[in-house]
Amino acid sequence: MHRANELGYKPLDGGWGWMVVFGAHISIGFAYSTPKALSIFFKEIQEDLGASYSEIAWISSIMLAAMYAGGPVSSVLVNRFGSRPIVILGGLMCGLSMVTASFGSSIIYLYFFIGVIGGCGLSLNLNASLTIISKYFLAKRPLANGLAMAGSPVFLCCLAPLNQYLLDKFGWRGSLFVLGGLMLNCCVAGALMRPVLSHRKPSSSVLQNKVEDQTIKCHTKLKASCMENAKMFLDVSFFKDRGFIIYLIGNMMFIFGAYAPIVFLSAYAINQGVEEYSAAYLLSITGFVDMFVRPGTGLVANSKWIRPRIQYFFSFAMIFNGACHLLCPLIRSYPFLVVYAVFFGIGFGMVFALIFECLMDLMGNRRFPSAVGLVTIIECFPMLLGPPTAGLLVDVFGDYKYLFFMCGSVIVTGGLFLFIMNIYNYHMLAKENRAKSREPSQNNLETEDRVSVGEAEMKQTPGAAMELTDLEAKEKNGIFCT
Repeated sequence: MHRANELGYKPLDGGWGWMVVFGAHISIGFAYSTPKALSIFFKEIQEDLGASYSEIAWISSIMLAAMYAGGPVSSVLVNRFGSRPIVILGGLMCGLSMVTASFGSSIIYLYFFIGVIGGCGLSLNLNASLTIISKYFLAKRPLANGLAMAGSPVFLCCLAPLNQYLLDKFGWRGSLFVLGGLMLNCCVAGALMRPVLSHRKPSSSVLQNKVEDQTIKCHTKLKASCMENAKMFLDVSFFKDRGFIIYLIGNMMFIFGAYAPIVFLSAYAINQGVEEYSAAYLLSITGFVDMFVRPGTGLVANSKWIRPRIQYFFSFAMIFNGACHLLCPLIRSYPFLVVYAVFFGIGFGMVFALIFECLMDLMGNRRFPSAVGLVTIIECFPMLLGPPTAGLLVDVFGDYKYLFFMCGSVIVTGGLFLFIMNIYNYHMLAKENRAKSREPSQNNLETEDRVSVGEAEMKQTPGAAMELTDLEAKEKNGIFCT
């Protein structure tokens, strides 16, 4: 329970925490599913605004990059104000960004309102939700994270066919307007995120002492809070942690190839001759499978066999996900595309059920808010470049298969890197721990040797010892004088 000692209290692991998980399920669901579900509108927007494949892919890329880049700012705000007001603010930003984007007349307009403003709103939702789960849960944290992260596939499963229906009824502009209204439900999710309160009731004397201390130390706390916020925004001490560096490199490789197959899946199916609604349902199938895989992965990861080896489990999930993309270009018929969507949902769900749990496992609850902020801002670069790079391959070669080959190979390489480097990391940690355990034993042996040497010297000169004792006795009795 050393993690509980870090927090300063014992997490409830239940109670109102499950309502917090429900609220996080909603906010995380919108955060991860919205950039994917927007791909339903891309073909219509592309024809209306005259954009290329790479240009239209920037909408989701900028939105995802802003969501990740806003991580450190979101972490500072969550530590300052708590999760509840930050999620409510994020919901307002998301709703207003979609409504405003529905009036856009250029691709740059959509980049700013959907990508930047909407992405920043999603960032507030995501980080605040993940942070408050780590405060409510400890023993059941993998399960709670899995249930909260399941919001992404649940919402994707619903939003993909809903967006296709809205597109047929109202066009892409009316669809964005309706989607903005739906995203205001994140404000309701934020209202569920009640802060964790201490159950101890201090006495009146303790309260009086606290008031006096607060009055005396007010200016010191203000200065210290500024320094803490600066460190929270960008804590470079994480780069001294070998496990964090390994996690970050592997994670960046996954993020680079993770979202392009989702963004272009519907367009790829239509290019293969699949009807539009059937192509949209591929995303729903992926989301439906993902919906059950995430909490299931959380249960498996919480078992006594997997939790100590959760980093290896994470690398296996990445390799499985990348292998699915490598096999996708071999598929030509709709039934096999459905099979691909199922396996894609399994691999994607496994990775995202573990991606933040592995970071919590490495950093601990206290350092996690700062770590997740730093990770997300670094990951915004591969997030920003991944889908446009894939779209550029489609523009250059006129074929989608190179997109899937690129994404699959990058993700498989990242998974293999994590697996091999985690073996090395755990070997080095065990070696360092053995070295530390030897140091106290060596110090004890040296101390014992010094004591034994001193005793031996005393035994070798008994006459000197007796003479010294006689002199001391005479001095005490006043016989010996100068």
